[in-house]
Amino acid sequence: MTRTLLRLEGAGLLLAAVIIYAASGLNWWLFAILLLVPDVSMLGYMSGPRVGAHLYNAFHTTVWGLALAVAGYAFTAELPLSIGLIWLAHVGMDRALGYGLKEASSFQDTHLGRIGKD
Repeated sequence: MTRTLLRLEGAGLLLAAVIIYAASGLNWWLFAILLLVPDVSMLGYMSGPRVGAHLYNAFHTTVWGLALAVAGYAFTAELPLSIGLIWLAHVGMDRALGYGLKEASSFQDTHLGRIGKD
């Protein structure tokens, strides 16, 4: 049940970020181009599971996207607002699909359980 709630929470984050993005009239091409950029952090796994997990988790937490979105909104700066909302949408999408924050043991081990098992 907990995993299901966390995945629903991720879906809610994705939906909220997309709705706010649309309501703000931001550039959808930018959204399409940047949506998967946080996954570049998976390259950290080339240095091993511990480094990979730390780098992946640094780019897959809501704090950075939220900080950018809030700063963009506060200073009426479209680019940080866009990037922040796209980042939040990415994190929400990953969580909804069951890709959680990584454990240092393996890429498949996440805070939502092992990837591939539901």
